[in-house]
Amino acid sequence: MIEVKYFGAVAEKTKCEFEKLSFSEELSLQKLLQNLNDKYEFEALTFSVAINQKIVSKTTDYTLQTSDIVALLPPFAGG
Repeated sequence: MIEVKYFGAVAEKTKCEFEKLSFSEELSLQKLLQNLNDKYEFEALTFSVAINQKIVSKTTDYTLQTSDIVALLPPFAGG
């Protein structure tokens, strides 16, 4: 089981701050993002992805492990 955390506009779109997902076969980051996009229709949203508190590219070929925490983060702004 992995935990997916949502922040900012992504949390508003999903109407939740996190969810736990179980999977029976190997799950890549790209497949997870595609499944979430199919479920929540993220097309218009801009967000970054972090796995276990490290920012990664959405195109990273990463196979998720059962203890991973994936966070979908809003664009960073600041000064």
